[in-house]
Amino acid sequence: MNYDDIASDDTVWTTPRQAGLGQPASWQAGVAGQPSVAGQPSVVGQPAQWPAGVGAHPPAYQAMNATSVAPAAAYPGYQPPAYPPPAAPAAPPRAQAPPARPRAAKKEKTSFLQMEITPKRVKREEVMHLSRQLGAFIRAGLPLIEAVHTLGQEASNSTLRKLMAEVEEGLRHGETLSDCLDRHPKVFPEFYRGILRSAELTGQLDTVLDQLAKYLERDLEARRRIKAAAIYPSMIAGMAVFTVVVLSVFTLPRFKTFFASLDAELPWSTRMLMGITDFLTGWWPAIAGGLGGLALIIFLALRTEGGRYARDRLVLRIPVIGGTVRAALVERFCRVMSSMAGAGVALPEALRVATGSLRNLVFTRSLGQVSEAMLEGQGLAAPLARTGLFPPTAARMIRVGEETGTLDDQLDVTARYFEGELDYKLKKVTSLFEPAVIVFMGFIVGFVAVALVQAMYGIFNRVQV
Repeated sequence: MNYDDIASDDTVWTTPRQAGLGQPASWQAGVAGQPSVAGQPSVVGQPAQWPAGVGAHPPAYQAMNATSVAPAAAYPGYQPPAYPPPAAPAAPPRAQAPPARPRAAKKEKTSFLQMEITPKRVKREEVMHLSRQLGAFIRAGLPLIEAVHTLGQEASNSTLRKLMAEVEEGLRHGETLSDCLDRHPKVFPEFYRGILRSAELTGQLDTVLDQLAKYLERDLEARRRIKAAAIYPSMIAGMAVFTVVVLSVFTLPRFKTFFASLDAELPWSTRMLMGITDFLTGWWPAIAGGLGGLALIIFLALRTEGGRYARDRLVLRIPVIGGTVRAALVERFCRVMSSMAGAGVALPEALRVATGSLRNLVFTRSLGQVSEAMLEGQGLAAPLARTGLFPPTAARMIRVGEETGTLDDQLDVTARYFEGELDYKLKKVTSLFEPAVIVFMGFIVGFVAVALVQAMYGIFNRVQV
């Protein structure tokens, strides 16, 4: 179609609005190209999707369509488009169901044999291995979080695995390693956490972890020596008690019945033995109750600070055992002080932590006075010597370290010296304790044997007469 065809269009416009007057320019210039359909004006602006018929148009167009004539014959071959029926009104949206809650992760089923009534205790040996492995991972360049995660996965102790998982979570939240370990004071001692805190500030975490592992190893070795020295004497003492109980409860009462049937006069040793046996068998409930009451009184007394102080003071005054305990305490004090001073911890803080690592209240109170004197500017060696608890050798070594500026090295030398002294004293105590227990057991067994033999000989002589 061209403009000539439009010029020959026989559409009759009866009003200015129908003729395009007053319409937008796009409407006036857009008459060309519009098909003329019965009941619809030939205006460009009219949408093509409106269906045929006056009723389907807006009122402004209904008035215009009523007077316009546009025969369809003017456009031969034109087919009006087929309009789809109007869509049905959409149904109101249904209320959506609330989102389903995520299912909780299924707990791992634990067999009856794997159930734990109480959580496993983390041993000091496991802490030693953990320190050594963590130091090796950090030295190899492994990130701290990844190293902690790896050690937690490889741990065989369930309590240690849970502990390392908590440490890993704290590290991911931006906490330091020492802050994470502060939540577990029963596993990591105060001196351990204090040394780590200073190592984090100086950037020597791998070196300090190795030093802590070595210290824990030496401490474990000292404890093993003490336990090994006490095993044999304890076994002998237990056998002595067992022998006394068996003789008093089972053997001697039968001899008493035998001697009473013969109506014989018994020697004094046999009568004494029979009297002890009668007392133990007839008054054993009272004896057991008295021992239980005494144990309860001691237990309650030891829960007080005064009771513990009296116990610790008594232990230090025992002739042979007191010197051994003193050497062990001095060795531990010097070892902790050396580790903390070498890690860069301030001396007052190191003294406080080393004092807290000791379990003897006599040492704890005396070292509290040493701390006050040191803050007053009196140094460390002189106040330690005034306590009377540290041997002169230890005080002189510490004084040399203060004068030469090598306090950590001199403390380490002192700790090694008293470590050797502790070994010597342990062997001495063992060598004295074993014969004492053997003599005590031999005295009991010998007294019973002599009493029975004397009674048998007396009865035999009377029968012969």
